[in-house]
Amino acid sequence: MKAKEVISAVILLMLLSSSGKVANAQKVIISTAKGDIEVELYADRAPVTVKNFLMYVDSGLFQMATFYRAVTLHNQPNDSIRIEVIQGGRRNNQIKGFPPILHENTSQTGILHKDGVISMARSSVGSASSEFFICIGDQPSLDYGGMRNRDGQGFAAFGKVITGMDIVRSIQKEASNGQYLIEATAIKNITRK
Repeated sequence: MKAKEVISAVILLMLLSSSGKVANAQKVIISTAKGDIEVELYADRAPVTVKNFLMYVDSGLFQMATFYRAVTLHNQPNDSIRIEVIQGGRRNNQIKGFPPILHENTSQTGILHKDGVISMARSSVGSASSEFFICIGDQPSLDYGGMRNRDGQGFAAFGKVITGMDIVRSIQKEASNGQYLIEATAIKNITRK
């Protein structure tokens, strides 16, 4: 390779990394009753979180999970910091999952809660297991230092939707009782692409 080609390759890699694209990112398909959502996972930046998510994928434990929660600007009357997400996973599943994981916050990973980013739901730090959410619009209050969660640790973002945000937005618009969908949207399965 000539010096000029090496410089061009280095510049291209720098541009890709600064644009948020990750070379060789693992991709998964979230197959729902409304259509497919394709997500790329950033294992190089959030290795613990991606490994956990893929354990659920590979074990088949996401089969028959649901998107059951849709948070909009209008259904958070008691929250001073409002967000927009849909949340899914194995809610109320009787089959035991895997233990909770170490929290990888956004100051460690650099993956911010932008439109289409997938992240782990949690209560306390280190309690995330199988529940996840997808951001609709940019949600900086979910990043490290953001105060949607009072501990300021934010949530563990680990990938991004690359196709299917129209499906995500249509799920968010479904009828709900508060933040919980009256009819949850079935996740038929999540598989590696």
